[in-house]
Amino acid sequence: MLLRPALAFLLITALVAAEPAPVVVALDAEFSHATSTSAQAIELGLTCAFQSINAAGGVLGGRPLRLETSDNRSVPARGVANLRQWAARPDVVAVVGGKFSPVAIEALPTIHELRLPYLLPWSAADGIIDHGMRPSYTFRLSLRDSWAFPALLDHARHAKQTSIGLLLLNNAWGRSNETAAKRYVEAHPEVALVAMEWFPISVDDLSANWKRLLAAGAQVVVVAANESEGSLLVRQVATLTPDQRRPLLFHWGITGGDFPRLCGPALAMLDLHVAQTHLFGPPTAGQDTTLRTILAGKGVADPAKLPSAVGLAHAWDLAHLLAKAIDRAGSTDRTAIRHALENLGPHEGLVRRYEQPWTAERHEALSADQVVLASFAEDGRLVQHKP
Repeated sequence: MLLRPALAFLLITALVAAEPAPVVVALDAEFSHATSTSAQAIELGLTCAFQSINAAGGVLGGRPLRLETSDNRSVPARGVANLRQWAARPDVVAVVGGKFSPVAIEALPTIHELRLPYLLPWSAADGIIDHGMRPSYTFRLSLRDSWAFPALLDHARHAKQTSIGLLLLNNAWGRSNETAAKRYVEAHPEVALVAMEWFPISVDDLSANWKRLLAAGAQVVVVAANESEGSLLVRQVATLTPDQRRPLLFHWGITGGDFPRLCGPALAMLDLHVAQTHLFGPPTAGQDTTLRTILAGKGVADPAKLPSAVGLAHAWDLAHLLAKAIDRAGSTDRTAIRHALENLGPHEGLVRRYEQPWTAERHEALSADQVVLASFAEDGRLVQHKP
């Protein structure tokens, strides 16, 4: 029997109305950046996590989580404008940020004005969390500079390389790392910062900076750079004679892009290590297996070979914690979700087990003991450094 058009329309409308409304989480990141792959890795981690969560019933008794994205182009003003647009939508419960710390730092007043939960799976500047605004709406599951630089400097100190040269990106992230390095040296008088060099975004030549670091007596160079500037440094240093090269210790910004591809053969010519918080190794039980199964369905056989894989891992855990907070809040009210994030119970995650991810006094889900140093294998994957 054919339904009359009016009746068919009423039935379809009723079915649509019966479907639970999605709960929207926004990702504002640097999608159009020329060399960055971190936004795509974070998006993949969130997408996979939401697929897993929705298959298990979603949140709030059956509502699916839905991811929507915006491109801040790594421009702080664009990031602030995007946040205001997301906050104007009542169906958006939280925003996840991208890689660039200056974008997050510039957005802090707006985030707290709008009372918008802002979750960080990558950007590492201490000030993103240590801003003094209360109640705080920024929650991080990531590395922070005051953990990364001490880990790098510890590596140099244990190798008896105590004359340190610093090479820092001239922005808020670089200044955060300068502070971390100086604090470390104050606590370790046997270590000396013999020279500090700054460079701008999109620099096209670091050879003069390198010569000054060598002239100052640097035994090792510790670098805060992203993938474009970091790969430029690697390619230029690799052209020098062995006596003009030095070990390179990188903050993890270089892993925000396809660093092995950008470096080319020069990467294998240098002694280089980078800070990380999670490395994909052989498959393990639990969250790792679940994620790998979902990734396999998307054509990804080995997450370790993905550029910016740590962003994938952090985003996966962050999404599950946010889902628990939404259920604990019992609604999509952003203030209630912010409070719930501070009061979650234990969670067995991919990156680690979280006894209590965040509290009212601590908005860092990871800790300094999570930091490891890694190097690039021939196939491009990161492998943990073994002292």
